Amino acid sequence: MVNENFGKYVLGLAILVGLFVLAGEARAEGGDETWAFKLTPSYYVTTHEKDAADINLRANHGPHALWLGYYRRGAAFEQVRTGYEYTAQLSWLQLVPSVQLASHGFAGGSINAQVGGAVYGLIGLGRTNMQDYYNLNFDPNDALTLGFGAHLSPQSNLSLFAVKDNRLHTGQTVSHLVWRHTPDEHQRWTLDLSGKHGRSSIDAPPVSGAAIAVTYDYRDVFVRLAWDKKVNFTPEEQTRMSLGFRF
Repeated sequence: MVNENFGKYVLGLAILVGLFVLAGEARAEGGDETWAFKLTPSYYVTTHEKDAADINLRANHGPHALWLGYYRRGAAFEQVRTGYEYTAQLSWLQLVPSVQLASHGFAGGSINAQVGGAVYGLIGLGRTNMQDYYNLNFDPNDALTLGFGAHLSPQSNLSLFAVKDNRLHTGQTVSHLVWRHTPDEHQRWTLDLSGKHGRSSIDAPPVSGAAIAVTYDYRDVFVRLAWDKKVNFTPEEQTRMSLGFRF
């Protein structure tokens, strides 16, 4: 059943890529704004678990974004997901609502805002229906986000924020320090340092851990490496590798 479903999901992903490419070509012929795509295969190595793989296709058109993804961890768990995001940009406010659906009956949504200019505030709220879901954000989903950031220069941006469970009484909190640097028009570095503390469930023992993720973009290709101790508030350590393509 797992292999049969995997084949269906790969076929669905291939069809979606084809439709998006055709839509993009049609837009290009008309001279209007075109679709932009990002395809990201990822591989996850976790202690005491089967290795896992994920593939995600994201399509952007102006303020709109759609995505379709498939995650599989051996024969233990698999999940297909899809979602939509809208970015409303004003002179002093960026507002980003999103919704996501996944197999196993999962549904979730969030709304995030960036308020300000050279120095800005961050605030967000997420909610799910608490059905089975492998959390690829690695932050609490039913949570409040608070933080701030600053454009240090035209090439660099620094932000500090915390994502804290405010629904399930687990005390889960993940704090991030994110630095983005664009040395020229073809390259970008992103460094994400984070620390976490909390419980996987209300009755579980507390854990504390740290993570680091480094992303390097060059033109239309990027690579990301991450190491995460106590991933998703479990006892396990995880190494993540992603290779992305924009087209």
